Amino acid sequence: MPDEVGFVNSAVETLTDDLAAGTQEFRSQVGHISRQSGIFFAGTLFTAAFGYAFKIYLARVLGPEDLGLYALGITLIGIIGIFNSLGLSHSAVRFVAAYQATGKFKQLHALLWRGAGLLLAANVVLAILLLVCGPFFAIHFYHAPRLVKYLPLFALMMLAGVLSGFYGKVLVGYRDVKLRTLIVNFIGSPLTMLLSMLLITTGLGLFGYLAAQIASAVIVSLLLLLAVRQLTPAAARFSAQSGSLPEREVWSFSASMLGIGGMEFVMGQADRIALGYFRNAREVGIYAIAATVVVYVPLVLSSINQIFAPTISDLHTRGEYALLARLFQSLTKWAIGITLPLALVLIILARPMMRIFGAYFEVGWPILVIGTIGQLVNCGVGSVGYLLLMSGHEKRLLRVQMVMAGVMVILSAVLVPLWGIVGAAIAAAMTNIGMNAWNLLEVRERLGLSPYNRGYLRMLWPTLAVAAVTLAIKKYEYFFGHNWLTVGVALVAAYGLFTTMVLMIGLDADDRLIVNAVWSRIRGTRASSAEIA
Repeated sequence: MPDEVGFVNSAVETLTDDLAAGTQEFRSQVGHISRQSGIFFAGTLFTAAFGYAFKIYLARVLGPEDLGLYALGITLIGIIGIFNSLGLSHSAVRFVAAYQATGKFKQLHALLWRGAGLLLAANVVLAILLLVCGPFFAIHFYHAPRLVKYLPLFALMMLAGVLSGFYGKVLVGYRDVKLRTLIVNFIGSPLTMLLSMLLITTGLGLFGYLAAQIASAVIVSLLLLLAVRQLTPAAARFSAQSGSLPEREVWSFSASMLGIGGMEFVMGQADRIALGYFRNAREVGIYAIAATVVVYVPLVLSSINQIFAPTISDLHTRGEYALLARLFQSLTKWAIGITLPLALVLIILARPMMRIFGAYFEVGWPILVIGTIGQLVNCGVGSVGYLLLMSGHEKRLLRVQMVMAGVMVILSAVLVPLWGIVGAAIAAAMTNIGMNAWNLLEVRERLGLSPYNRGYLRMLWPTLAVAAVTLAIKKYEYFFGHNWLTVGVALVAAYGLFTTMVLMIGLDADDRLIVNAVWSRIRGTRASSAEIA
């Protein structure tokens, strides 16, 4: 009997130790994710706030037609851009971390420097292709001959942006999202806006906007390159000596990423291409502005994905499936919870939101509603795409995207001629919803993970309360006098009410760990600021 009691006590102690270790590891991972993704979120929020005001400025100064020409030019370099990264940018996220952890500095050197050289060479060829073939598509497909004179600038933009994209992903692979955010968001974005306004006010118009983006991309690329060099181990840094090419495993993964990138382009640009072909540049401009606002909806999820992606790879490699499932559930719940107030405001106050950009853009309000619903589903399933990608199931992700890209093309071809910009928005939203639902099923089948638990029910009453308050603000929007003030008051009220009610209803244990991690980060930032002062 004493032996049995001792055995039970020992088993209980072991289980308690395991649970404590699991909680400690969860706390550690949450702390790292909240710190890095919080910085990325702050940077993206900074860019979004100023970028939103900048989009209003562009809409009022350039007008829908020039913005439409810009959007059409982006689709042209986007078509070529399917191939311009060679899939290496996304490979950097996975293999930089793996090579550094295993001390494979020769392979890391090949990826960072020989890979970048191949990217530049490939993009020179693709830029020439754009200059040769671009005029035909501009004139005969988009019926926009004015676009031809801007093609050299779009070619330079593509060349300038390829290295910034690659080395930005390298920093993510090093799990230093903070430095990447500092360079891209806090330096690159304000620089682009400042240069754009300076050049546009001199009368250069769209030409000035493109030139500003090129100059900013060059500066950002140089800063990212210097940052990567500092983080790279000495044995893998750039040298004049010849090295080997990236290994076969990298190219295999890159090939899958190339296919995924192609499908993402189709799903992301087919609506604009269809509008350019069946409609005109003016409608493309209105659609592009509304779509730009919709991009801000999954801001929290995008911030989480920046650091959660390499974390998935790390935990899956080490077989920490329980911890991965726990993180997946908690992060998804927080992503949807923080996004809900914004989504409700955009859906209910879509008209005043679009009127901020000018009277011409108000007709784009249905795009805002439909697109926000699609992105809300995206946030609701969490990081399902990255779970497949970073766990070795990239081919399944590619299969999903191939099918949904076909669906997007068919829907765009059918709905745009019938309903114009509304048809394009419906096609994009249905594709987005279908892709995320399918990815969720793949994650449940292949990895046995689900983002849902009973904790989601606690968000029901706060969501209904926010919807009621926002509807009341809409009813009395004339009281505020200005569209921007109506939307601003609604956002403050929505987030204030939602946060208060969630805290009153209660948080589960993992939620409290996340709150403590975020609060510790805030206190640490305040303490640092006090010391500096």
